[in-house]
Amino acid sequence: MLKFLGKRVFQIVILLFIYVTIVFWLLEAMPGSFLDKYLMNPKITPEIRENLKRQFGFDKPVFTRYLYYMKNFLVLDLGVSFSYFPRKVTSIISERLPRTVFLFVTSTLVSYAFGYNLGKRSAWKRGKIVDQLTTFTGIVFWTIFLPLLAIFNIWLFGVILGILPLNQFIEPNLWRHVSFSAQDVFLKLLLNAFVFLVVFLVVLIISKKFKTLVAKRTLLYSTLISFVFVSILTWILSGRSIYAWDIIKHMVLPVFTLTLYSFAGSMLVMRDTMLDVIREDYITTAKAKGLPDKVVRDKHAARNALLPLMTNFVISLGFTIGGGIITETMFSWPGLGRAYLEALSQQDTPLLIGLLVFTGIFVLIAHLVADVLYAFLDPRIRY
Repeated sequence: MLKFLGKRVFQIVILLFIYVTIVFWLLEAMPGSFLDKYLMNPKITPEIRENLKRQFGFDKPVFTRYLYYMKNFLVLDLGVSFSYFPRKVTSIISERLPRTVFLFVTSTLVSYAFGYNLGKRSAWKRGKIVDQLTTFTGIVFWTIFLPLLAIFNIWLFGVILGILPLNQFIEPNLWRHVSFSAQDVFLKLLLNAFVFLVVFLVVLIISKKFKTLVAKRTLLYSTLISFVFVSILTWILSGRSIYAWDIIKHMVLPVFTLTLYSFAGSMLVMRDTMLDVIREDYITTAKAKGLPDKVVRDKHAARNALLPLMTNFVISLGFTIGGGIITETMFSWPGLGRAYLEALSQQDTPLLIGLLVFTGIFVLIAHLVADVLYAFLDPRIRY
């Protein structure tokens, strides 16, 4: 395993440098530049034009700029953003990243949990009404146009029912006179969600050692309810509960939309893989032994059908770091997806390269994690 990991890490490093090089030259080949709108202005004097070129590095040949960029990349310096000058690209990414992580990772986890459970039940009840309904629903949401789904949810829940805010990250009037920033509250919410996930996984592992189903559920539900109660009480005592709720309230609609859009793909993948697995001889043997259907479905069939879904899930997490340009634009969510669109429209080359490189790193890491998980989920696989 260690030899395999070393080899894969070496491959990732080589691929990363090739990827960064390709991204740099592709964006340099784009017509125009960020400074065109300033350099073409007749009111700007030649001295100011030369100063702007020198300030943004356009006074050097493109190959020299490439060498400088690769040199800075080795020390994790992605340069200075043109449109947010003089802020560094890493500063903008670190500000936008938690918002995208919270939005897309939450929706991805929920959608894959629903997709996994619905997919295995649909395949196990193949041809029955449950299978027909779930398959039809999955195909509808798998083929639906995402902007149309977003507009419909905004219209239904924001305009007609009026139970959720239409867009934005926060309600500006609520935060006008506070001494802390929305980013601080958001980071604490993200930490709270991460701790909740860790507690859930730990309790889930511990509950496996209990013999009865009632004991397992009692431990799991009581621990999670206690954690939620303590978290809410902590936010109330800190005096920031109303601001935390404001952020959560604005997040519900985009998360709900992304979950509806994403769960169908995982559900259909799980269903198709499960249909192949239940035809295997060991499933027939398990049924012949008299094992309950639930045990055969969950412990024998679903576990082996989980591999393609797990690969899809891990790689999807890597791509979600890049953010969804359409989703974040539709819901005015200030994440990495909006930053992509802003950088492209402003021809902010350093920011755009930094965002693409950052996404590429996570996708490469996601592939490595998927390879490692294969060895844990399937004992037949050895590296």
